[in-house]
Amino acid sequence: MSSENLAPRGGLSHVRGSDVPPLLSQTIPQFFRNTVERFGDRQALVFCEEKISLTYTEFGRAVGEIAAGLFALGLEKGDRVGIWSPNRVEWVLTQFATAQLGLILVNINPAYRHSELTFSLNKVGCKALIAAKRFKSSNYEDMIRQIAPEIDHCVPGQLNCKKLPQLCSIIIMGESKSPGMHSFDDLYSLGRDVDAGRMDWLTEQLHHDDAINIQFTSGTTGQPKGATLSHYNIVNNARYVTDRICLTEQDRLALPVPLYHCFGMVMGVLGAVSKGAAMVFPSGSFDPAVTLDVLESEGCNAVYGVPTMFVAMLSELEQKPRNLSTMRTGIMSGAPCPEDVMHRVNKEMNMAEVTVCYGMTETSPVSFHGFVDDSTDKRCQTVGRVLPHLEVKIINENDEIVKVGEKGQLCTKGYSVMKGYWDDDEQSRDSIKDGWMHSGDLAVFDPQGYCQIVGRLKDMIIRGGENIFPREIEDCMIRHPNISDVQVFGIADQKFGEIVCAWVIRRSGKSVSEAELQEFVRGQLSYFKVPAYIRFVDEFPLTVTGKPRKFIMRQQMTEWLVKLSGQGA
Repeated sequence: MSSENLAPRGGLSHVRGSDVPPLLSQTIPQFFRNTVERFGDRQALVFCEEKISLTYTEFGRAVGEIAAGLFALGLEKGDRVGIWSPNRVEWVLTQFATAQLGLILVNINPAYRHSELTFSLNKVGCKALIAAKRFKSSNYEDMIRQIAPEIDHCVPGQLNCKKLPQLCSIIIMGESKSPGMHSFDDLYSLGRDVDAGRMDWLTEQLHHDDAINIQFTSGTTGQPKGATLSHYNIVNNARYVTDRICLTEQDRLALPVPLYHCFGMVMGVLGAVSKGAAMVFPSGSFDPAVTLDVLESEGCNAVYGVPTMFVAMLSELEQKPRNLSTMRTGIMSGAPCPEDVMHRVNKEMNMAEVTVCYGMTETSPVSFHGFVDDSTDKRCQTVGRVLPHLEVKIINENDEIVKVGEKGQLCTKGYSVMKGYWDDDEQSRDSIKDGWMHSGDLAVFDPQGYCQIVGRLKDMIIRGGENIFPREIEDCMIRHPNISDVQVFGIADQKFGEIVCAWVIRRSGKSVSEAELQEFVRGQLSYFKVPAYIRFVDEFPLTVTGKPRKFIMRQQMTEWLVKLSGQGA
């Protein structure tokens, strides 16, 4: 619990996690097999939209059959297999089936379009792609055919495509047959004649330090980079994350977060498997009403989400109350949590033990995580304390460790640091130096070792020589009773270099003016931190995982101001 001694020593911003429990040197198949043997009769997977429920024994059997089908397609250890889909049962089966063969699973963002899909598949040289047929406005099968028209005239598994030269097999989820493609259900029949002993031998040859997963980072500037993770990275991180929320085999964990991201795949699926807990997937993508209905109907004890997801669920609860008496805990991650939102989640969603955490894809992902008995202010103002077996420091521009209480760049070292960016040695060297992953995030430690993330190096606003951290202004503005959410960023200015701007979402039925908000900030912060411009919006541009996209806000705000100045002229 939070009584662990995780404080910095010697007055410097340098912390080390506990050395217990010990690290596991296991592959995902070994890890998974142990759970299936221990909890075989317990419910493992519930996909509410698809009306599918599997015990751990059934889950393990299906994984073995899918792995045999992938082997029958000629896929071998180290081959890359892309998966492009919303949350579906096939996603989770593929996650463990590829691991059983030592295939490297490549997570592809469900929102990707033609050029992004082509880039991702070619960057890592995917030999196979497993995809949903369609989702929402995206027709995945049509997009694949537009990129690879050769598929209309090929035998399934023998694609020879000009734009995707390394891709051989395309597998479409579901039962329906498509020219040139296998259906996901074909994998069951393809693997029937594969020798089980041969499969077991292949699994035993795997090593826990082998690469097993590639996850593409956001790529807000330049092309996305493929963070390459090992069994060792993600198995252990999943264990320690779910230790912090005290998850057990008795719990039912709802996962409305996307599987393609570490939040769903590692912290969610692998985390639940580490404890033998049941995983409940409300729908293909997040829907607040559906998620709340499932929390009630499935008797869930925990749920994951980013703060914007919890805000949406709280708003939905105002319209239609649910019985959430079984709820207890969960994780709120991906962005700072306003204190008011935390209080409401504790009370209205019955989640007194909800925790916060911080990390990045490149660290598998979590480095800091709160404890279930942390105070509300620690949960909202910090991201908790360091996880076991990790070492973290905060450094200045000269790579010197700063004193406790001083801001600097957060760096992480230990088992969770990725193997590197796929086929990008230069970017890997720039990010990992002497084993330390440089996050690009600005942070500060308090004397107890709690970490506060104060912004991104790239997001810091420099107004007339003054360094301004958007998080400080956001924390101030969110306290206004008529504000639901706020994002602060800088835009170019001829006089000051940069000026402060804010996008604000008002509470439903409430009103507040730009001048009133500026006066509110002026009463609490220095004059140069008061936003020069405030724009009221109904929503923020978000990533698929719910993180605000400030670079888009910055671009749109600049265009809006240019338009305003033209109208004024």
